[in-house]
Amino acid sequence: MPRRIRAFLGGEQVLETTRARYVWEWPFFPQYYIPIDDLNRNLLIEGQRTEVSRRGTARLHGLQVGETIRPSCGRLYGDDALAGLADTIRFDWAAMDGWFEEDEEVFVHPRNPYARVDALRSTRSVRVELEGVVLAESTSPVLVFETGLPTRYYLNRTDVNFRHLVASETRTACPYKGQTSDYWSVRLDDQAHPDLAWSYDFPTAALLPIAGLIAFYNEKVDLFVDGERLSRPTTPFH
Repeated sequence: MPRRIRAFLGGEQVLETTRARYVWEWPFFPQYYIPIDDLNRNLLIEGQRTEVSRRGTARLHGLQVGETIRPSCGRLYGDDALAGLADTIRFDWAAMDGWFEEDEEVFVHPRNPYARVDALRSTRSVRVELEGVVLAESTSPVLVFETGLPTRYYLNRTDVNFRHLVASETRTACPYKGQTSDYWSVRLDDQAHPDLAWSYDFPTAALLPIAGLIAFYNEKVDLFVDGERLSRPTTPFH
């Protein structure tokens, strides 16, 4: 991949490369494999353990920056690796404080170059209900189309009935949209329905149209679009 990839730990740059490899260890998204020459090897702790996989034999290495230690977080591949992976290292994502593609931070995992996420303004009517109670109603939603997920409907805060929403401390992150700023549960007749809605105050540049808007899980509420009730999809978030 031609993008500049950097990762940081404890205020130090651990790696910088424009030669990262995308490797799909499972179908849905890739991992970065970094040429060992593009790593700050002064931060590397050489390990003795090895792991054998279909990609070859990897020796586990750790990282140390000052008093910050990440044991066995890197897998360095040798001569028996698949073509193109010899002398590359794959780090656990959470071992780093931050990953960047060029100067934009990437969250959770590398972005799949074959996936798309588009945010489009619309004048379709959208109504959100739960147990017959209207939680939101809008004629100016922003629709987010993301490969592999149902369409998400982001609504203006003025279109949401906050009387039924209770702020939650939950925060999540998405490699395509960024980090959430808020989550809300829904309380109806003293019954709590946890974490049904969320918002991004500072989404990634490509998703700026959703900044400050609120979306509800299609999987957990009743959505009506142009008067037609949508079926609740089955996803990992159900």
